[in-house]
Amino acid sequence: MTDLVPINRALISLSDKTGLDTLAAGLARHGVELVSTGGTAAKLRELGHDVRDIADLTGFPEIMDGRVKTLHPKVHGGLLGVRDNPAHCAAMDAHGIAPIDLVVVNLYPFEATVAGGADRATIIENIDIGGPSMIRSAAKNHIHVAVVTDPADYAELLAELDHNSGATSLDLRKRLAAKAYALTASYDSIISQWFAFADQGQRFPETWVFANKLKMPLRYGENPHQRAALYIPIGPHAAGIAQAEQVQGKELSYNNLNDASAALDLAAEFRDGPPTIVIVKHANPCGVASAASLAEAWQAALACDSVSAFGGIVAANCPLDGATAEAIAQIFTEVVVAPDADSDARAIFAKKKNLRLLLTGELPDPLRGGQTLAVIAGGLLVQDRDNGHVTRDQLRCVTKRQPTEQEIADCLFAWTVAKHVKSNAIVYAKDGATAGIGAGQMNRRDSARIAAAKAIEAAETQGWPEPRTVGSAVASDAFLPFADGLLAAVEAGATAVIQPGGSIRDDDVIAAADEAGLAMLFTAMRHFRH
Repeated sequence: MTDLVPINRALISLSDKTGLDTLAAGLARHGVELVSTGGTAAKLRELGHDVRDIADLTGFPEIMDGRVKTLHPKVHGGLLGVRDNPAHCAAMDAHGIAPIDLVVVNLYPFEATVAGGADRATIIENIDIGGPSMIRSAAKNHIHVAVVTDPADYAELLAELDHNSGATSLDLRKRLAAKAYALTASYDSIISQWFAFADQGQRFPETWVFANKLKMPLRYGENPHQRAALYIPIGPHAAGIAQAEQVQGKELSYNNLNDASAALDLAAEFRDGPPTIVIVKHANPCGVASAASLAEAWQAALACDSVSAFGGIVAANCPLDGATAEAIAQIFTEVVVAPDADSDARAIFAKKKNLRLLLTGELPDPLRGGQTLAVIAGGLLVQDRDNGHVTRDQLRCVTKRQPTEQEIADCLFAWTVAKHVKSNAIVYAKDGATAGIGAGQMNRRDSARIAAAKAIEAAETQGWPEPRTVGSAVASDAFLPFADGLLAAVEAGATAVIQPGGSIRDDDVIAAADEAGLAMLFTAMRHFRH
């Protein structure tokens, strides 16, 4: 086995013909014979290059509308023959099989065809068969054959040919082979997902294959001793924090992206509403507010828990302006996420060299479908994403006292935030702003007490005469199993409650609410978040 393998014959079959002229000219410079298929051969001739038709190599015409053209022993024998194996060489000589040293192939645009709304027959016709077969044959025999599947690799290939007098190195062939198998695997994964989800309407197919592409390595994982990276799905997927443009700031860490994603998802709940600010710490919101302006929303959100906001993640549901940026810049903030930022805001943030500014262009649709994954030891947990949404008309009042219009608005606001708080979650809200948030406790009573304690601390910090929980609405992400959680909310000054209902002790909780003079709404929907 030799490291350097001269390229004497190349087979080129391209759907995406980007860079073809440069590639062909570079190969011709080294006297490489070009063999090609229909459309690619025609393009090469149009560009003025000499090319041999695949039918001339195989002695067999392209048939069945091009479905069968490269599926032939003289193609795959030329790719798979082991050049230093005497038996393989004898078989090639006996059957007139010429070696092929380079394959340059990219595949039918299956994903783009699906995304374009094509009918089923057209989608099926855009499943490439010959291309993956040639790629896999060449990649298997990479000891002797180079395979290029990405126009971005043409320059490296030609540079190596120039450096090695028309030959490729084993290191390059190994890298290209690995990339080739990743391509065919991801291509097949997209096709299998289309068959399972779109064509067959399955929710949980027996075998679910999905592929992802590395976007970038990260500074570290949840802790500095853990390495981490960001991958983006290959195939249809919603745009989110992974597609955001980083305008400035340090490299992102695992925690930065995880928290920024949580903040963006919650901000997206208000994408059709008034200016809204979300402040997140360790994937939990610690302050959320809607107001007439982003700057006002920032002040109201920050006031909820200014201690936790230090070193947090901020997300806005609309483009950032200079006044809001100036206010945010007054405290240490790790990441700011927004659809856009005006020139004043960018200039202000630019003075904070370490602050990461991520611009998303649009906000994700909170009602979108899809699934979420969680890795557990030995497997994956897969579920529909929580796109549950409750409207005012779906609320059911179960107490003697009916809520006021303001209480209904505060209930819905608190309920929306509670959906994004780790369970057990309790959220107090008043006048479009969170008043206190209790997250991640093992019982609901403690979450209610923690939220109330944060509200008391906020009042002391801000110099308010009383906590904002007084006269507030309180949301519970799951039903209140006992009256103690409700009584904690009463102690905090809440006047309205929103919860799923459904406990065997609902009657006891309703009676406690009636005795306290509260209004209570049932949603019949739970929002556990772990």
